[in-house]
Amino acid sequence: QVQLQELGPGLVKPSQTLSLTCSVSGVSITTNYYYWSWIRQAPGKGLEWMGVVTYNGNDYYTPSLANRTSIYSDTSKNQFNLQLRSVTPEDTAVYYCARVDGGNRFRVDYWGKGTLVTVSP
Repeated sequence: QVQLQELGPGLVKPSQTLSLTCSVSGVSITTNYYYWSWIRQAPGKGLEWMGVVTYNGNDYYTPSLANRTSIYSDTSKNQFNLQLRSVTPEDTAVYYCARVDGGNRFRVDYWGKGTLVTVSP
């Protein structure tokens, strides 16, 4: 059974770096053709796709966040990570990690439960 779990602090100060880890079980993150994504939802807003690291280590980002975001995998731990730099209160959101199946119309088929990250002094 595939499971994803977000790990990381729930509170980050403005201007600092938000760092989250997604721990994956039940499948190797190097399996063709899965893509491992971070998605967030700010209070009262819709889902926002942040970026993805692919099964072979390539990374892609939504343009509005590209200059502040890094997503990378740790294959030895079967985890992938998010770093969001220079955060502001507008980055307060529930952050989800998810699997995208590149072999099935890029459907998001597994989600973590999400973790709330608050940006506040």
